[in-house]
Amino acid sequence: MPVSIIFERSWRTGEVPEDWRKANVTLVFKKGKKEDPGNYRPVSFTSIPGKVIILYIISKHVVEKKVVRSGQHEFTMDNPKH
Repeated sequence: MPVSIIFERSWRTGEVPEDWRKANVTLVFKKGKKEDPGNYRPVSFTSIPGKVIILYIISKHVVEKKVVRSGQHEFTMDNPKH
């Protein structure tokens, strides 16, 4: 199945394919001694289509539930300035 069909179906239904929800987590060194496990932070690598769908679903929820009022944050999906 082409990605465009999967993407359209996900966009319409709000369901994200399981593969798109999975992420590879790796440790990235911050600073200090490399021997100290506390000097690493986990970074999650998620697929781009998965990120787009998840962002849309979260943004839609935030707008519908009025979690963030328009005056609270300038960078919402329903803000025509961006």
